[in-house]
Amino acid sequence: MKVRAILNPRAGVAAERARRAVLDGPWPEIDLIETRAPGHARELAHEAAVAGCELVLAAGGDGTANEVAWGLLGSDVTLGLVPVGSGNGLARTLRIPLRPAAAVAALATGLTRRMDVGFLDDRPFLNVAGAGLDALVSSDFHAHGRVGGRRGVLTYVRLSLRRAFSYQAEAWTLEAGPERFEWRALIVAFVNGRQYGGGAIVAPRARLDDGLLDVVLFEDVPRAEVLLNAPRLFLGTIDGFPRYRHMSAARARLSGPAGFLRHRDGEPEPPSSDANIRLEPKALRILVPKATAEDRAGPFSLT
Repeated sequence: MKVRAILNPRAGVAAERARRAVLDGPWPEIDLIETRAPGHARELAHEAAVAGCELVLAAGGDGTANEVAWGLLGSDVTLGLVPVGSGNGLARTLRIPLRPAAAVAALATGLTRRMDVGFLDDRPFLNVAGAGLDALVSSDFHAHGRVGGRRGVLTYVRLSLRRAFSYQAEAWTLEAGPERFEWRALIVAFVNGRQYGGGAIVAPRARLDDGLLDVVLFEDVPRAEVLLNAPRLFLGTIDGFPRYRHMSAARARLSGPAGFLRHRDGEPEPPSSDANIRLEPKALRILVPKATAEDRAGPFSLT
């Protein structure tokens, strides 16, 4: 099997562990290339598909996984994730171990499944896209990293708490399938996987191959109520929060204040006054641990 590994070297020591794990893995015909700049992983993945690779490993975080998948769309090449990032939302949903050596071992005996891919204004997302507080925190997180600040889950939590007390909920108009809603909300999220990352499960029952996005809204509430119910995200019970709203749709359009922030898989998008969302069913082949692929309560339908 011809395999390419695409490694984001910015993860430091973790990236070096991923390098060793991948090169020591079960794929004798493998080449490993490091990314040099944003967008490079997409180019490398597309080149791999054209060159006849059967499997491309994304060794990095959610942003690297997104870029590699983007480069593979339209091909039959399989994506494998070796998580080296801060949140690792999709890897956690797929139950891929977070230690590189363990991830490689799990993928070595894994099974291939087809997963849906979401699009925000024709740019893909694998896991979650959205607007509101989460998009603002994503912007803060990336700005923090660009000036040399420490990344990681604890930094994300700290930035989230700081913004939660100052953020003013916006008025949104959401068209999801045949439905139309107008709400003030803290967050509007379009969820393909199940969690943001770091263990924060925002759509506990979402599936990656059902042809639908889980559209989630958190209504405006006193911040004390937000903090009181925050543990639900990590217990998988957020759908029991009275101010949590959920619906399913393959297409949606979100309108809001001029110049609102959006994100795709945690990567900030340019401000806009709307967001057009659609889903392309089973557009990507992905390698997942055997136990995940065969779990009836897991992220894939068993048919």
